Amino acid sequence: MLIDLRSDTITKPTPGMLEAMMQAEVGDNVFNDDPSVLQLERKAASMFGTESALFCVSGTMTNQLAIRAHCSPGSEVVCDKLSHVYLYEGGGIALNAFSSVRTLEGNRGRITAAQVEEAINNKQDIHLPVTRMVSLENTMNKGGGSIYDFEEIVKIKKVCEQHHLKLHLDGARIFNALVETNESPMAYGNIFDSISICLSKGLGCPVGSLLLGSEALITQAKRFRKVMGGGWRQAGYLAACGIYALDHHIDRLKEDHRRAKMIGEILSQKEYVKSVYPIETNIVIFELAHEMLASDFASRLSEKGLLCIGFGKHLVRFVTHLDFTDAHLEALETILNNAS
Repeated sequence: MLIDLRSDTITKPTPGMLEAMMQAEVGDNVFNDDPSVLQLERKAASMFGTESALFCVSGTMTNQLAIRAHCSPGSEVVCDKLSHVYLYEGGGIALNAFSSVRTLEGNRGRITAAQVEEAINNKQDIHLPVTRMVSLENTMNKGGGSIYDFEEIVKIKKVCEQHHLKLHLDGARIFNALVETNESPMAYGNIFDSISICLSKGLGCPVGSLLLGSEALITQAKRFRKVMGGGWRQAGYLAACGIYALDHHIDRLKEDHRRAKMIGEILSQKEYVKSVYPIETNIVIFELAHEMLASDFASRLSEKGLLCIGFGKHLVRFVTHLDFTDAHLEALETILNNAS
């Protein structure tokens, strides 16, 4: 039995999702006449209470489209130093938006309104880039799936409004946060100027993310998407997966969280584990003891049939997902019991 916990992106479509693909009505999305894509975009926008939405190939694309639309050359983006938009998107902020980044030291990737206030540049100082937007990530990947306190987001929004800044959410795993907090997607739609949500992580789709925002933002983002070569043709087959996932795969995320917490309990009892990050959702990050290298540990587990990734010199990440079952959990415990 191979156990793959490298990411929640490795899942295969469920039978119901495959059937939805087979039954999908399609057109040509570049001509804006693929009915399944249009249905998915309307559905997501309705869930979050935004005016519009745009179906794209990846969360990196939706994040970068938002930043490109919000910023102009010489702008600056404020975010935590662990943010995906900064670490894992190929320098896209500089490449696509010709903008710089002000990184902050948050609490497991979560920044505060006070930090944002302090990071805003003086517009009158010609030596400094102009602060244009703030980007938050919820849940925070590098923070071990940590969840933002919504009240702090409200405070950050007030700072943004006072300084005429745009507020973007990298919500790649926003549904993982929502099922834990029972907060409303509408509340997020009311706060953020743009939201990126991923369909190919916890929701189990093979491909796809959505950018949510105003009609004006989405119109602009659609132009930039075309420039990037991101125009879809018969994308409805993939959009059908997204519709199915939004209907059937949100509530079950709690199962992923339950199994992640059980993994944390197992790891906390191992002598080769120095510490385990607090587990709030489906991401488990732990630090190895005795200066053990994460790369060596991951290789050792791979030989035993357990795939994971190093998340730093001594940090290892596991991510639970819909293809990881209780049977896999039992087998994983056996492997971890013999991993020292």
